Amino acid sequence: MRSRSLARPWLLPLTPIYRLALAVREMRLRHGWEPVRRLRFPVISIGNLSTGGTGKTPFAIALAKSLSASGFDVDVLSRGYGRKNEVPSRVAPSGAAEEFGDEPLLIAREAGVPVYVARERYQAGRLAEAKSRQNENRPVIHILDDGFQHRQLFRDVNILLLNSDDWRDRLLPAGNLREPLAAAERADVIAIPNSEPDLEAELRAWGWGGPVWLARRQMDVPRVEGPVVAFCGIARAGQFFDGLEAAGLRLARRIVFRDHHRYSAGDVLQLENAARAAGAGTLVTTAKDKVRLRQGVAESAKPGDEGPWSPTLSTKNVERRGHGRSPADSNPSRVEFLTAGLRIEIQDAEAALRWLADRLSRAPVAPSL
Repeated sequence: MRSRSLARPWLLPLTPIYRLALAVREMRLRHGWEPVRRLRFPVISIGNLSTGGTGKTPFAIALAKSLSASGFDVDVLSRGYGRKNEVPSRVAPSGAAEEFGDEPLLIAREAGVPVYVARERYQAGRLAEAKSRQNENRPVIHILDDGFQHRQLFRDVNILLLNSDDWRDRLLPAGNLREPLAAAERADVIAIPNSEPDLEAELRAWGWGGPVWLARRQMDVPRVEGPVVAFCGIARAGQFFDGLEAAGLRLARRIVFRDHHRYSAGDVLQLENAARAAGAGTLVTTAKDKVRLRQGVAESAKPGDEGPWSPTLSTKNVERRGHGRSPADSNPSRVEFLTAGLRIEIQDAEAALRWLADRLSRAPVAPSL
């Protein structure tokens, strides 16, 4: 397989221009020309160096759940990429991606913690702190989603997600890195896939002396007999398709949309037709795509259809148990939409939480586990 770093070699002459822009911003931050504001409560940032695909959203969900289970009041701050409304808002889990963004909506639904969106994450944090009903006996933590480059907001802990693809990649626009690898020095923790143990040795040889957390990625893939058509609009579609095939699904066709694609009624119709043409009764997509798919399905519903989903599209979340179709969906004329979710588990999570507790004890509000 060709390295992702060689994807756009013809754009290499433009990389020095991008690098210069990064240097100018670094100078602005260093001299205080671009102010860094601080929230009242501690902030844990989760981010990466590349343009996407390292699992920031499922990692944020996993961390939010772990911290909540340990007695913290947790919220998540996000930009809400792609949303139409610019007003800082708390995400309603029953809302739409157009209103809040696909990733914040998915976090709000799966993490079970408040999620706030604003172009400036500081404003999201101010809204969160204004609405919170905290007391001195209950510590508060903000999780900053996709925050490694959002340096206008002070963070107490920087968690950088990194994988081998990123480690061997190049800067934009020839590669996919938003920052050079040297930016990893700003991290407090580097989290790598547990399937890439050699990467830790490379990081240590490079000079990284901080904690390295191993993260296990687990796809919850539905059990489907016969061919399926898979589609997604995410940064690294190949990972999704490969995961489906590794779980035993037989992909008759792979359909790729741009990252954060907003599905229309026409897209839904084309997907249905593609499935029928491939002899597949099932379409499989990601959890983030399902969030964005809802509007297109609603627009494609025929008069008399019940609810926001067209009855011709059986949309089911895949639970950890009871995968597959239900007897109510045996109509062969129906095209079934199923979701393959992605979970991330931090190996030795107890040690990771102890480390976070020690670091956060130095923050203005000192939580303890």
